[in-house]
Amino acid sequence: MKDFQGKVAVITGGASGFGREFANVGARLGMRLVLADVQDDALNQAKKELEALGAQVLAMRCDVRHGADVQALADAAMEKFGAVHLVFNNAGVGSGGLIWENTQADWEWVLGVNLWGVIHGVRIFTPLMLECARRDSSYQGHIVNTASMAGLLNPPTMGVYNVSKHAVVSLSESLYQDLKLVDAPIGASVLCPYFVPTGISQSERNRPDDVKGEGGMTASQRASQALTEKAVSSGKVSAAQVADMTFDAIREALFYIFSHPKALGNVQRRMEDILTQRNPGDPYETAPHIRDMLKEKLKAG
Repeated sequence: MKDFQGKVAVITGGASGFGREFANVGARLGMRLVLADVQDDALNQAKKELEALGAQVLAMRCDVRHGADVQALADAAMEKFGAVHLVFNNAGVGSGGLIWENTQADWEWVLGVNLWGVIHGVRIFTPLMLECARRDSSYQGHIVNTASMAGLLNPPTMGVYNVSKHAVVSLSESLYQDLKLVDAPIGASVLCPYFVPTGISQSERNRPDDVKGEGGMTASQRASQALTEKAVSSGKVSAAQVADMTFDAIREALFYIFSHPKALGNVQRRMEDILTQRNPGDPYETAPHIRDMLKEKLKAG
């Protein structure tokens, strides 16, 4: 997909972080925008600012955990714009701690947003886009699913998040293969950012009441939160840069999008562990200070 002018982009988690930056790029390219988020104030502000730039914007509250919400988003996009060309299944949340300390509510929340949000986006928007292609012989589309480097690695105290993002990588690779199988004029990509300042470390601010945790945070959850906040806030690559990388990848029909290619050395070591049947290595082998910080915080309680 190379021509963006006048095309329609649907962005979940569109009010902040990567989603907002995708919208900014889309607006500059003359796209019509459909923004979905659960944070009303940020969503309304994003709509106002993007319209001031001249973009046509449909903004809807949408909890991607629920298929009915995503279906309503698709219906509204089609009613307003008549087609969908680019879908960013981007909404995401973070939660950490030792994996046995995560509650059922933690699992339901993180998998609900990070995995089921992508599942709903793929199962609802892909048939819609295929129908758009049947009606228009010149149609080109693309789907971008936001995963993470945690979808290729398994760092400690990030188990729930790791599981959700590994599943998104698998889902995205399957989507790519299935689209190729039917010769669809629709591309697919998976975005795997590393530590980028996006606000995900403050995910708890938008945690719905039906999946609220009971009691306070454990020592491991506090340690994981502190590590994430420090790593994210010190990130040298911005969300805006990642958005530009992502649109470049869409133009070039590239599947894997990495914000920090140098981190792929850790992925290579993991693959070598599997191929040589070694026990899993230390994900922080090249950054032992992070592992040491985690250990110290766990001891401190």
